[in-house]
Amino acid sequence: MNKAKTPSPAKPLKEAPEAMTEPVPATAGLHGTRNMPSVIIESYNLEVRDDEGFIGDRASQTAFRKLLDVWRKRKSRNGVDPMGNARSADLSKSEIDQMLQMKDATEATDAVEGAIEEFAGELAGVIKRYMRQKAWQGVERIVIGGGFPESDVGERAILQAAVMLDADNVQVGLARLRHEVDDGGLLGWVHLAPPRMVTDYDAILALDIGGTNVRCGIVEPRWKKASDLSKARVVKRQKWRHADDNPKQAELVDGLVAMLEEMIAYSHKKDIRLAPFVGIACPGIIRRDGSIARGAQNLPGNWERDDFHLPTALCEKIPLIGDEPTEALMHNDAVVQGLSELPFMQDVKRWAVLTIGTGLGNASYRNKRKNGRSPRHRAGS
Repeated sequence: MNKAKTPSPAKPLKEAPEAMTEPVPATAGLHGTRNMPSVIIESYNLEVRDDEGFIGDRASQTAFRKLLDVWRKRKSRNGVDPMGNARSADLSKSEIDQMLQMKDATEATDAVEGAIEEFAGELAGVIKRYMRQKAWQGVERIVIGGGFPESDVGERAILQAAVMLDADNVQVGLARLRHEVDDGGLLGWVHLAPPRMVTDYDAILALDIGGTNVRCGIVEPRWKKASDLSKARVVKRQKWRHADDNPKQAELVDGLVAMLEEMIAYSHKKDIRLAPFVGIACPGIIRRDGSIARGAQNLPGNWERDDFHLPTALCEKIPLIGDEPTEALMHNDAVVQGLSELPFMQDVKRWAVLTIGTGLGNASYRNKRKNGRSPRHRAGS
């Protein structure tokens, strides 16, 4: 991947708006917004603890790999690991799926099935704990996203967790994303972008930054086909498994810039009128000024330091899209992925999302209207 020069990050503005002496971008107040025209984001990045730490850590893809290591040891015979010498953390999802799909039951199959069963119990337990939190009370449906559910192992674990919840009389439905999992953290931006970016152009740019992968895409709102933005689609997407390259923070930012520039060039070639906008989905608690309060520990470097401000860094490196100044907004990645399902959650009042990836992302929502179509798109406020 061609890397752009590293920008000099601007120090984020953390004072209250009335106390600021420096000019603030018009969209600065929309970073991390909670109150939108048709839905309220009740919570995200919940940090529920017990004596062993954050409970969400037990239901991540990382946690599943650790459980698989335990079950491999249990199923070993005479010191021989039934799944070979590779660490569970290094096995691909397809490799683990293959062991689950073997025609004849083997110790490897038993190890995977044991890990699935135990992980399903942990996931059900996390959901029950979240459901006791004020921001999750009354949640009727939970959408499961992230990279884990796209595997056979992940799908089976979610189905087993649903059975466990039903047996415990927990009244909540589990659902999968309606679209490709790689698109969720991109599509959600059509509901967060300023209105003119959606209505006056053909498409917007979006980034979804995770602890293992970065996704960059061109998103068409297609609001004329559906005013609730249910017809939005990703027309071009690029994925970078940055964890394999182990980049430093500056190198990761360079990679983001290079991906965006490639999408801009593609749009120009295909005569796609791009809005001068970049939506950034990122782990952690996002302040109104676009800085990160906490929760980005799975990303390289310190994303919470005062002199690092990703929206500003990207706009400095890509100052114009077309002939207009670039605007960038940032929100939590689970929030954005959940909002990709907003048009399809109008039959419930309270709903939530869990994203099972390197970590476990979470967000909960309350619709302002139920059993009706979403109001026409307007920017968050």
